Amino acid sequence: MKTSLKTGPLAAFCGLAVAAAASFALLPAFAEDAPNDKVVATINGAPITEGDLGVAAQEFGEQLQRIPPDQQRTALIQVLIDIRLLAKAAETAGLDKDKGVAGKLAFARDRTLRSEYLKSKVVANVTDDAAKKRFDQEIAKFVPSDEIHVLHILVKTEDEAKAVIADLDKGGDFAAIAKEKSLDPGSGPQGGDLGFIGRGKTVKPFEDAAYALVAGAYTKTPVQSEYGWHVIKVTEKRKEPAPTFEAEADRIRQTLAQETMKTEIETLRAAAKIDIVPEAPPAAPAAPAQGDQAPAKPAQ
Repeated sequence: MKTSLKTGPLAAFCGLAVAAAASFALLPAFAEDAPNDKVVATINGAPITEGDLGVAAQEFGEQLQRIPPDQQRTALIQVLIDIRLLAKAAETAGLDKDKGVAGKLAFARDRTLRSEYLKSKVVANVTDDAAKKRFDQEIAKFVPSDEIHVLHILVKTEDEAKAVIADLDKGGDFAAIAKEKSLDPGSGPQGGDLGFIGRGKTVKPFEDAAYALVAGAYTKTPVQSEYGWHVIKVTEKRKEPAPTFEAEADRIRQTLAQETMKTEIETLRAAAKIDIVPEAPPAAPAAPAQGDQAPAKPAQ
């Protein structure tokens, strides 16, 4: 398309969870089946809820996928218990008052608020109606390109390609020869079928030879490319079909989300007074103290 339409498991989990980074993985089903305030465990009377499990599932989504589904809930509960106990122990030890730790806590808070704020903007702007409107705008600009349905047989030498053409001239079946002789591991087993391709999708010698053929014809002389020697057949020519909304919806939603976040950040930056302190230049080397001897001059 010529427009933008084309661009023991539990122990292992606990160990990995210590260094896990934030994740936007989908929540497991168990976090959606109950109210967020439902208590799943308590520690010295303090509750752990289904909502807490949902947050942990996002945080440790990648590690969670390495655990059998029937053990995931237990793993999350155990990890949350360990986190709460260790966090309380850190507070008791006064670590939350340490300047370095306080900075990390503040950063984690800011990062969470940033993510939730942007998420709220994306949810508001990336709707089905917005995605459909964008699709309609793109489809209005859609100009179908020419496409050809191509088969090919790839061999190592020009003589081998000439032998293939000789077999075809005698009535040989293109697909059968491709399955037997083609070196292309992708199309060879499929009878040489590359499907429909547009311009710019293959190397130039191949494209030029293929587009010069009429439907139903094959090349009468071997075609050389960086991959070897080709015998090419075109079975059909058509205009590129217009894409469907279903095929493009995910890409459009992702584009709208990226645009929403970019616009929001640019708006906030434009309204803020931002001063970046220049980095100090490196200090000049100290001059030798009086009485110090200068380095001896090298002998000529």
